[in-house]
Amino acid sequence: MNKTKTVKQLSAQTITSDNFQPYGQVIFPSKDGKLFDADDAQLVLDNGIPRFYIMQLQGRSNKFHNITRHAKCTQCLGSLAGKDWLMAVCPANNNIHEPDLQNIAAFRIPGNCFIKLNVGTWHAGPYFEHDVVDFYNLELSNTNEVDHFTHSLLKSHNLEFEIV
Repeated sequence: MNKTKTVKQLSAQTITSDNFQPYGQVIFPSKDGKLFDADDAQLVLDNGIPRFYIMQLQGRSNKFHNITRHAKCTQCLGSLAGKDWLMAVCPANNNIHEPDLQNIAAFRIPGNCFIKLNVGTWHAGPYFEHDVVDFYNLELSNTNEVDHFTHSLLKSHNLEFEIV
């Protein structure tokens, strides 16, 4: 017998340093010459060769049923050309196989900042309403090969999320 898929809506909050703190950091522009401090991205990239690249994404709707985490590094994402975007996240937990569904949150991220995901933070996205968005991405060179744990909410809970 087939179960009907449940679609749960997530309201996207406007991102701030405070409300994003359980998942990572938001890095906003700072004056040139500012010394390194807690407002700068606190990176964990010592488990391999860092990779900084631009990925071009097209036609990304606001629905997801897969969520991913990286257990060996932080990840930084930001859009180019000032385009806003959406991201769903869930705090890192000790269960590498499944996120805590009660703690999944969504954020609207303006194009004048970037996010740094803590090691182990579950994430789905980026999503956006534009046709195409270029994103810069900082992770390890082999993150997508050896440190890419994806959980299917459709398989485990017959669940899909929609960011609104």
